[in-house]
Amino acid sequence: MSTDPKQKQLTLMVSSTVYGIEELLEKIYATLTAFGYEVWMSHKGTLPVSSTRTAFENCLHGVEHCDLFLSLITPQYGSGVAGRGEMSITHQELLKAIDLNKPRWILAHSDVVFARTLLMNLGHDSAEKRAALALKKNKVIDDLRVVDMYEAAIRHDVQVPDRKGNWVQKYVNPDDALLYASSQFFRYQEAESFVAEHLRDPQAVARKLKEGKKP
Repeated sequence: MSTDPKQKQLTLMVSSTVYGIEELLEKIYATLTAFGYEVWMSHKGTLPVSSTRTAFENCLHGVEHCDLFLSLITPQYGSGVAGRGEMSITHQELLKAIDLNKPRWILAHSDVVFARTLLMNLGHDSAEKRAALALKKNKVIDDLRVVDMYEAAIRHDVQVPDRKGNWVQKYVNPDDALLYASSQFFRYQEAESFVAEHLRDPQAVARKLKEGKKP
């Protein structure tokens, strides 16, 4: 954490479903707050809300006003939607962050990445083609739109080898190597390591923001 009282505390919004990853969210929240960020997370009740806005509007308002955005894409799509048949709140949060060009980090569960690869190999290589599939809800993937979220997150990125040489596939925009990065995880430890690697130094992130560079 910065010792300079004049330096604004960066706000970092964590966007995700909650079901099944409560422990991971608790760990990420504790880690990020320890680093010195003001963390906006619905699970912890820290997302700023207004009684004049709906829950959905409060979430998108958070995306608009946060400094940084961290998205966790899990096999659970999420039940919170603005209307019947519409995209989930977490899906729209991610698209909003992309549209606003927010400095962002994306963590996708390996089951989502595997599902995308399998569906592409079977010829279902677009959201439109996948929408025509009838998927029974199960414990692995409950909605194929989690694949759409992952594709939106990496659409403009370039795959590069992980510097540690392990199995994790990391996607980084080569021009914006610090403030735009995504990776996949299976174990919680991998997700925590990603967060620590990219966000452990709020002052360095703030300098990049000030310089106009994209982390």
